[in-house]
Amino acid sequence: MPDVLLFSQLGSSTVHLLLVLGVGLTLRSWVNVHDTLHRSILLGIGFLLAVRYIWWRGTETLAPPGLTLDMLASWSLFALEFLALMGSVSAFVIMSRIKIRSAEADAHEGWWGETEPRVAILIATYNEDLEVLERTIIGAKFLRHRNKEVLVLDDSRRDWLRDYCAQQQVRYMRRPDNKGSKAGNINHALDRLAEDPVPPDFVAVLDADFVPHRGFLGRSLALFHDPDVALVQTPQHFFNADPIQHNLGISQSYPDEQRFFFDHMQPCRDGWGIAICCGTSSICRWSALREIGGFPTESVTEDFMLTLALQERGLKTVYLSEPLTEGLAPEGLKEYVTQRARWCLGLMQIARSSLGPLSASKLRLRDRWSVIDSIFFWMTSFPFRIAVVVYPLLYWFFNIIVVDASLPDVITFFGCYFLWSFLVLRTLMPGMFVPILHDVSQLIGAIAISRAAFTGMFRPKGHPFSVTAKGGDRTKVTVQWALMRPFLILLVLTLLGLTIGILSDRFAFNDAGDGKWVVIFWTIYNVFVLTLTVLACIELPRRERHIADLPDRAVFVVEGDIRRQWISAMNMDEARLRGKIYPAGTEAKLRIAKIGDIPATVIAETVDGNRIRLMPTPDQREALMLRFYAEGAAPGIGRAQLGGILAGMGRRLSFSSRR
Repeated sequence: MPDVLLFSQLGSSTVHLLLVLGVGLTLRSWVNVHDTLHRSILLGIGFLLAVRYIWWRGTETLAPPGLTLDMLASWSLFALEFLALMGSVSAFVIMSRIKIRSAEADAHEGWWGETEPRVAILIATYNEDLEVLERTIIGAKFLRHRNKEVLVLDDSRRDWLRDYCAQQQVRYMRRPDNKGSKAGNINHALDRLAEDPVPPDFVAVLDADFVPHRGFLGRSLALFHDPDVALVQTPQHFFNADPIQHNLGISQSYPDEQRFFFDHMQPCRDGWGIAICCGTSSICRWSALREIGGFPTESVTEDFMLTLALQERGLKTVYLSEPLTEGLAPEGLKEYVTQRARWCLGLMQIARSSLGPLSASKLRLRDRWSVIDSIFFWMTSFPFRIAVVVYPLLYWFFNIIVVDASLPDVITFFGCYFLWSFLVLRTLMPGMFVPILHDVSQLIGAIAISRAAFTGMFRPKGHPFSVTAKGGDRTKVTVQWALMRPFLILLVLTLLGLTIGILSDRFAFNDAGDGKWVVIFWTIYNVFVLTLTVLACIELPRRERHIADLPDRAVFVVEGDIRRQWISAMNMDEARLRGKIYPAGTEAKLRIAKIGDIPATVIAETVDGNRIRLMPTPDQREALMLRFYAEGAAPGIGRAQLGGILAGMGRRLSFSSRR
């Protein structure tokens, strides 16, 4: 009889799941992703399913009250899950609206008339190499907007950079100290600009590794037709793969981690009037900056705080969702984790600042909600991700039952909520959410980010600004043992617990009742997540490549022999050609439209052509930089491709086995 009852319950719960699946698969055929009503209905159903799920968790799955380890583990996990779910619900509310401003930018292009507004372009730099800085400086110089001035703000006081700026005819600034880090550097430049005979009308900010596209200023300035707009933020795109994409071999099939925020969350935030400044790739009205006294220095994430400072004065931040700049994603895993921990720390500093959600400032309720939503994301998502990996081990090794739930109930309550959320995200933001890879990207920085969250919340002051290192030698395989070690230990313990639990009853006990199904599911799932996390900690060699480039035609000239060939790969120093094969050492010229004849030497023969070394003139080098970074569409991958992900990870595992 118990087996018959179980199968009956499983059948009923499966019907619920199939109903959700059937409705969810029809969404793409009738949902208008830009319609607020459609978005609200889908996400409202998700909200109801979330409430239904968390009510079930709180009333039917927890250990009974008492001074027991079961209660401590069960209730602590529920508390973490409840807080993380509150963050998800807040995100659902934000995603119920969306605003795309491209049509507005079209309608108000050139609103200023014949006299272009004057724009100061600030490039803040600390320790970047010339190879990183030159493409940003060149890109800024060749923006189509004519009435501009490029300023390089050097917080390392390097003479070679001063000389390079003089050569490029751009303005160079340094200051006597590094007080206030990046925000202080920019504020020093603003004070110097205020002393000029004619101050700028607008100030654009670029990180040292971000290259503006030719139309960056014109498109962004169009939105300042509204006098209440103080700041326009544009998305950040990256011409290189981030460490997770690169180390897992999926840079051609899986979008970088920032695409979700910049392509989807920021337009949704703009729909609510709570878009935020993200530092680089933004433009601010000069008068607004002077009114608030420059960039805030209470937080290491001065950009978000700048939005709050402007909003307190009734000045708006808006978002233009167009690829108008591209930059360098962190190339190393340590830098990737350090950057995100800094963002987390900065947000916690804002929470405790004079512009925090509980402060006596004049911020709107929605601005306070904006900060609270970010607090929930940083303080709950990452600790909960660690807990999901750790808590199943409590059962395998200590017989501690964390979730006591039958399999049919898990399918009915959790399965329906998760499946509906997945199908809604698949509809509203296709290709953004691949469950296991999403969890890998969270888990890999979870320890450092959780530490930063609680440190920043309880001790917000006295933390130095951590600059994300750029450049350096990336030509060797590097194992990030310090990052890998905790995940490797957790993987071994998870496999050990699962194995012993299956083969023996010495460690895994048989009295967990229905809760064992939950433990087994999460244990197997965690094996996959932890395996990929460990693999991502093995950094593969990198070479410069331009992931947005498509094969292009060019002319290869060798002593009067003129051949049209395909360029299959190209960077500033080398190219791969498909066509007639020439012996190594052959002197030639590569003729490219709008660039000219670039002197070249054949380095080696390939199966279908040659690999050549390029020796461009200074003018040709500038033209190549503009071609690679300042022109064309957004680099990178916009949505996940399942077949490509599986093939890429297959090649990655093959590479590991060969070593």
